[in-house]
Amino acid sequence: MELPFAESYKIKMVETIRRSTRQEREKWLKEAYYNLFNLRSEYVYIDLLTDSGTGAMSDKQWAEMMIGDESYAGASSYLKMKAVIKELFGFNDFLPTHQGRAAENVLFSLLVKAGDIIPGNSHFDTTKGHIEFRHAHAVDCTIDEAFHPTLYHPFKGNLDLNKLEEVLKSNPIEKIPFIVVTLTCNTSGGQPVSMENLKAVYEMAKKYGTLVIFDSARFAENAYFIKTREPGYGDKTIKEIVKEMYTYADVMTMSSKKDAIVNMGGFIGFGDRKMYEEASVYNIMFEGFVTYGGMSGRDMNALTQGLLESTEFDYLQTRIKQVEYLGEKLKQYGVPLLEPIGGHAVFLDAKSFLPAIPKEQYIAQTLAVEIYLEGGVRAVEIGTLLADRDPDTRENRYPAMELVRLAIPRRVYTNSHMDYIAATVANVFERRNQITKGLKILREAPIMRHFTVELDRV
Repeated sequence: MELPFAESYKIKMVETIRRSTRQEREKWLKEAYYNLFNLRSEYVYIDLLTDSGTGAMSDKQWAEMMIGDESYAGASSYLKMKAVIKELFGFNDFLPTHQGRAAENVLFSLLVKAGDIIPGNSHFDTTKGHIEFRHAHAVDCTIDEAFHPTLYHPFKGNLDLNKLEEVLKSNPIEKIPFIVVTLTCNTSGGQPVSMENLKAVYEMAKKYGTLVIFDSARFAENAYFIKTREPGYGDKTIKEIVKEMYTYADVMTMSSKKDAIVNMGGFIGFGDRKMYEEASVYNIMFEGFVTYGGMSGRDMNALTQGLLESTEFDYLQTRIKQVEYLGEKLKQYGVPLLEPIGGHAVFLDAKSFLPAIPKEQYIAQTLAVEIYLEGGVRAVEIGTLLADRDPDTRENRYPAMELVRLAIPRRVYTNSHMDYIAATVANVFERRNQITKGLKILREAPIMRHFTVELDRV
């Protein structure tokens, strides 16, 4: 018989988790003002809030931490990381930062000015936040297919070249410092961008005289989808695909808490030496000296090893097949979700799930709350709360899709946990017609409100 698929690792250490009662969860949710970010971690049975910094490091990563060089300047850990970034991405210069949003802060402090326009594919929340904080504007150029949950397209993260060219043609190019391409595109469902599209975007950027920046948090997962879905790449290694991808970028930002499988860390990779030197000033001010940038030597070592591990096919296949396993279980229960299933998460279609809830009552957040109440599973809203308010009108921005993201930490949970998650969501789906009222805001921050918002039942 054909041998079944099995994980490409074995478990060496475990952490105890506790199942709570529904009565306890009702109390904790009320105390947290129905914001799942406010819950204490011990109140959560299975935590799918994010895959950022929540992965399990390998034995080799832990071993690397023991030999970290904590020298303030010129540490061997920095030089090791520099060599691997050059090997994988082709960039000669990089700046370490403590995480992805710090990389954005450093880079955007240099490049983004008030009134600028930044086109891209469904900008991540911190990316859009850093843009709008500087009184600039993010313009979404994602293909239309991305906003139809059940429509199949192998690369729903692609930029629409006609939309992009319209932005480039209709605005002064000096007001468009760069195009940002998010790999994979988290906000639109963890969807990949094809190599063909990356190349076309880069060529268009060069035609009009602007830069291309890759938001690289899940670059390895994107490479996996290119290998498995795009003609001509099936026989290439993940590392070969990554190397080609980054020939179509001028700069990269990286939240290493995702595809470098570490708890903290990030960096900026530069193709231009002058830009690196100019950005170094901000890095020293905000993060630390250019050879540590807010990271310890041991963290740089673990990050470097994680980059090498995450660009191996066996690891990526195990990782993405677990996400697919959860998605297929949910489909068997009839649960509406975004297809094709993304690389790091399953995204539930909250509009189809809870059709009785009006958009003004935060459909996706309502669903996320119900999932936690049902089984102690913490997910996150990718909907109106995250979309935030229009910076000019201060009115809610209602996105095309209301999604609940079930983000799977790397190498943490077993498929038995996936079965539990699927049953939890299915139970909520069975009683969906009883859920007719949503949530209202009591207090919110002026930007990136979803992290700290306080809510109550309508």
